[in-house]
Amino acid sequence: MKKIEAVIKPFKLDEVKDGLSKIGVNGMTISEVKGFGRQHGHKELYRGAEYQVDFVPKIKIGIVTDEKTTTQVVDVIMDAAKTGKIGDGKIFISNLEETIRIRTGETGQDAI
Repeated sequence: MKKIEAVIKPFKLDEVKDGLSKIGVNGMTISEVKGFGRQHGHKELYRGAEYQVDFVPKIKIGIVTDEKTTTQVVDVIMDAAKTGKIGDGKIFISNLEETIRIRTGETGQDAI
């Protein structure tokens, strides 16, 4: 099993979610997060005063999948989230040792 975490621009969430639904991904976790990479934030104007915004709002998506569909999930996220501009985000893939469904006690692939 693999855990895929993607950090994307907030306005791309619906496109990513729709693309993942089409390939049969039936569960994900979404979090509103803030951070920066190469962007290092940006400057904004408020009531005539300029100020630095160090952390940019992003959406973090968490998905657990089997190894066979990992590439397909990553491809969908890349296609749907890409704008071609700085700050499109990142995808992190890690091995997942175990999954347990709390309600039934199912483990592994059955718990996904």
